[in-house]
Amino acid sequence: MVGALERVLVCSPRTAGWNEPEYAARWRDLGFHHAPDFERAQAQHDALCRELATAGAEVIELAPAVDLSIDAVYTHDASLATDFGLIVMRPGKANRVAEGPHHSSFCETLDIPTLGQIIPPGTTEAGDIVWLDTNTLLIGHGYRTNADGIRQMRDLLAPKGVDVLSAPLPYGAGPSACLHLMSLISLIDEHTALVDLPWLAVETVELLKSRGFTFIEIDPSERDTLACNVLALGGKRLLAIEENHRTNARLREAGFDVRTFPGGELCVNGGGGPTCLTRPLLRG
Repeated sequence: MVGALERVLVCSPRTAGWNEPEYAARWRDLGFHHAPDFERAQAQHDALCRELATAGAEVIELAPAVDLSIDAVYTHDASLATDFGLIVMRPGKANRVAEGPHHSSFCETLDIPTLGQIIPPGTTEAGDIVWLDTNTLLIGHGYRTNADGIRQMRDLLAPKGVDVLSAPLPYGAGPSACLHLMSLISLIDEHTALVDLPWLAVETVELLKSRGFTFIEIDPSERDTLACNVLALGGKRLLAIEENHRTNARLREAGFDVRTFPGGELCVNGGGGPTCLTRPLLRG
């Protein structure tokens, strides 16, 4: 999750229908804080893509589809790229279930095969999934990813030599809110994790420490502006939301090169930061 980002899939607000009244009108039901401001969100997404390209990544825009919702802008959740092909997620949020098969068919045009897909009653969202190393996957068990989904992931990856571990998630704001494992932890290099420590389960903290990870804690005043949601670009380079000045300063003091983009409309409104906005397809 921390190698040089070489190829990445994104879905712009335009592609996700933020500029279409019938799509945008569902914002309350989908858990957005306010009605989407398309122009502002698209400008922020354009800034995100410029930073990705400047960092050396090939940025690929997902093709439009009629069954996408405005949540599709948070491209990370609907699929998981592995060395063996794409795994199609089955999100716990019902309006997002169509995204996974769309990722699969689109990625096949990029010569990326599909390894498998999660089927009912399993649910999985890739925002709950963290690669601790090339052979260890940590999956958060919460309202978006259930026990059967984790079992199916284990069945898919065990034959490939990948160990799948489960991490309990807190209740947080309840089932209507989006609380992913990656809401609480972002790996920023091979040995460092940015964490919202009070919200991590003790067993998760102990697991990470046993594997040699050190922690940088977010500033708690920036929890609601997604300070823990930081994308590793490789080589101690990070992409973060510019509004989180205190947490970004902590990262810079720790020796990281922090690039930023404005995310008040694109990220905070719908609850998805730079990791959520990107589906990495290839890392160095």
